[in-house]
Amino acid sequence: MSESFDFDKYWIGKLAKGIAEEVGDKIVKKVLKRSENISQKSHRDDVFKWSDSSIRKLESLTNDEETKKILLSCACHQSPEALQPYRDLYFETENIDLMIQKMQEDFEIFIKDALKLDDKYVQEIIDRRMGFAGIRDGNKIIATKIPKSAFIKEWFEETDSTKKRALFCHCPRIRDVLIDKEKILPKSYCYCGGGYYQNIWETILQKSVDIEILETVMHGDEVCKYAIHLPELNEKS
Repeated sequence: MSESFDFDKYWIGKLAKGIAEEVGDKIVKKVLKRSENISQKSHRDDVFKWSDSSIRKLESLTNDEETKKILLSCACHQSPEALQPYRDLYFETENIDLMIQKMQEDFEIFIKDALKLDDKYVQEIIDRRMGFAGIRDGNKIIATKIPKSAFIKEWFEETDSTKKRALFCHCPRIRDVLIDKEKILPKSYCYCGGGYYQNIWETILQKSVDIEILETVMHGDEVCKYAIHLPELNEKS
């Protein structure tokens, strides 16, 4: 990623696009008021305050489902190339469980080889079934994020719950201010994190899925956890 890349402006652009597509440009102007003052160089407290005000304004101007769709659209995504093998495997076998098994195997290789974690942390991540594969529970997948990769060791060793939530959070826009337990954005903001899983499963299945927030460090939970509700599928055993 180039030094000139500004994640805050990039994220605000995705928010604007999502609002425009879902409810129109008039709402964009109201929600994004003063967004021109927010950038990667802004103090994180200012980013947090703007985000809090903007998400609350969005919630006041849209219904719950519209808010959800808009914030899901702001997510970071896996590349289509990375997901293609799982899509191919699913359409070849029509077996979600087999595909999840493959996803989990690849994820375990990643945390061992790419992240180069100590065995004890690798095993705990596996035992807690963190990662993008998740666990199937009937017609839904329960997915628990891993802590932010740069801070995994610190997260496992930290005993203060407030510090742990800041270490866990994947969002570069507001992670640093979560050390203050009084700083809490509306829960709907975390649909942005859920959009990561929405993209994975919709790319693989080529069908719509529904995302539910189960736990989030923003609101005091130890981890961020989502349910991916699957559409009706024709599966082979």
